[in-house]
Amino acid sequence: MHTLNPVYTALPTTIFEYMSGLARAHGAINLGQGFPDAPPPAALSAAVTRAMAERSQHYPPMAGVPELRDAVAAFYQRRQGLDLTRDHVIVTSGATEAIAAAVLAVISPGDEVLLFQPAYDAYAPLVRRVGAVPVFVPLRPPHWGYDRDAIAAAITPRTRAMMVNDPLNPTGTVMDAGHRAMLAKIAVAHDLFVICDEVWETVRFDGAVHASLLAEPGMAGRTVKIGSAGKIFGATGWKVGWMIAAPDVAGVLAKAHQFLTFTTPPMLQWAVAEGLADDALIDGQVADWTATRAVLNDGLAALGFAVLPGVATWFSCIDLAASGIDLDDRTVAERLVREAGVASIPLSALWEGDDAPRHILRLCHAKPAAMLQDALGRIARWRDSLI
Repeated sequence: MHTLNPVYTALPTTIFEYMSGLARAHGAINLGQGFPDAPPPAALSAAVTRAMAERSQHYPPMAGVPELRDAVAAFYQRRQGLDLTRDHVIVTSGATEAIAAAVLAVISPGDEVLLFQPAYDAYAPLVRRVGAVPVFVPLRPPHWGYDRDAIAAAITPRTRAMMVNDPLNPTGTVMDAGHRAMLAKIAVAHDLFVICDEVWETVRFDGAVHASLLAEPGMAGRTVKIGSAGKIFGATGWKVGWMIAAPDVAGVLAKAHQFLTFTTPPMLQWAVAEGLADDALIDGQVADWTATRAVLNDGLAALGFAVLPGVATWFSCIDLAASGIDLDDRTVAERLVREAGVASIPLSALWEGDDAPRHILRLCHAKPAAMLQDALGRIARWRDSLI
């Protein structure tokens, strides 16, 4: 009898799927997996409906429809001051596919890749799947800053690349200018590629404009910047993402992409192109999430929970120990969903090794206010039952 690939039989189910499965099984409020319950903006839904009726539903160009590639380039010129053309842009079926294509294009067997923990759980498996070795550099709470000495100690002659997530999921923190310049100098000094997962670039609550490592001196030819329409518009099921890189690098990224999903539904691409041209639409999404974020964060604080600093993403993190809960994050996550009917994500699940912080829980705030109020009540009652 043939055996299945041991690389995949040994992999655990992603924590997001696991917690969402528990949420469904227990009829729980799902504040674990990150998605808004509301539909995408009506203008975006109308655009895709119109595109389905009036335009092609067949294979689009492999690199993406020209309208979306132009719209992505214009979006970054307008919002972040990046000088791009469509030749810098490869459209993918979501950001995770973009990450996979970037890993395939940039990294070879035997290479080492720096990953900063906590990290989105797809990074390390994708690095290992190409025969490379993930090398983990920890970021420490509460500010999750990048430590020059720790990075320097992790670099060897085999180090080929680093993967950077900014703003950072799951902590909601944003890299400051000093750390951004430091990482760029390290990349240039050691001739490293940097895969920048910047999907949360517009989901910020500090009023600041996102700045990319791509714009740092020496980084234009060694950076792959990844973006996501799902995060910008709250349309996670659409799975429309993109990779940004120098045209010669983008051409290689496209060759990896062509043997993954090859193309992304053109109707969705045309709709996203329209949406990216509408700053009011994008800013309105952030305003809505700002309001629901306040409901969760203010509610948690009023209940005596210690909310960690964060200015971006759909997530808020609470320090369980500082909140008077003497249980580890995995135990709390399991018990909360089973006993209180609220799903969350234990931060230690996004960490490899024995040095993970085990006292931090991630909650999604991009939910209707009434749902968040209900969840807060359930969490409070559960905590009171522990006393």
